Amino acid sequence: MIGVFDSGIGGLTVLQWIRQRLPQADLLYLADQAFAPYGAKSTELLQQRCDRIADWLIAQGCIVLVVACNTATAHCVDALRQRLPFDIIGVEPGIKPAALGTRSGAIGILATENTLASSRYQQLASRFNPNTCVVNQPCPGLADAIELGPDTEQIDAILTRCTAVMTDAGVDRVVLGCTHYPLVKDRLQRLLGTQVQLIDTGEAIAGEVARRAGSAEWGQGSTRLLTTGSLPRLQQLIGAYPVLSSHFQANQCEAAPDLSDLAQTTGSSSA
Repeated sequence: MIGVFDSGIGGLTVLQWIRQRLPQADLLYLADQAFAPYGAKSTELLQQRCDRIADWLIAQGCIVLVVACNTATAHCVDALRQRLPFDIIGVEPGIKPAALGTRSGAIGILATENTLASSRYQQLASRFNPNTCVVNQPCPGLADAIELGPDTEQIDAILTRCTAVMTDAGVDRVVLGCTHYPLVKDRLQRLLGTQVQLIDTGEAIAGEVARRAGSAEWGQGSTRLLTTGSLPRLQQLIGAYPVLSSHFQANQCEAAPDLSDLAQTTGSSSA
């Protein structure tokens, strides 16, 4: 079984690609909505939470884990790999294809504050052409707004502000550095214009999962979607975003067992 987790519905944009690449695999997805958002939490809290979730997914029989969250990958994936003898795949902003494909010499990165501030991201960004101008744009509150549903003015306000920076800088590639952001890809494209290419790494991550899977027998193609938060809310959100409802059914959703201890004792802070 392949286990995938994120702070909310964003990781489903990765899960849909994994399902397409591995139609026979059994997939278990955990939306950690009780502890969301991840985007502005401390590394210590994120590591505690990721450890808790990874251990639980392994206990369910998962032998490959996908950390379908850029923030959690940036701060926690190395420690998870050191601790656990399993394949653990993270997600990272697609800086390489953006840098290699730019014609204007300027690319933009839309991501959470935590992702952009992480040493892992800084190391990734430093590998590419120093002549490429990289515009790092944090998007505080965007993942939260997406979790509230598509019909919110807050999403448009944040996107308008963040894309204005990209337009002013003359970027021609914009990297979606959070797995939530593909859910508003059409809005981003309208604001940026068709001359700007949006880069989402979900398909590439699915390819890496398939490569790790090899010829293994993965099951019967079942999909289970669990949330640590409100089950009706998860079902509602899947139905509200066409890109999710076209791949997943609300009746696949379940309430997760009690994984809320950290959320109760540490509290949360808004992205």
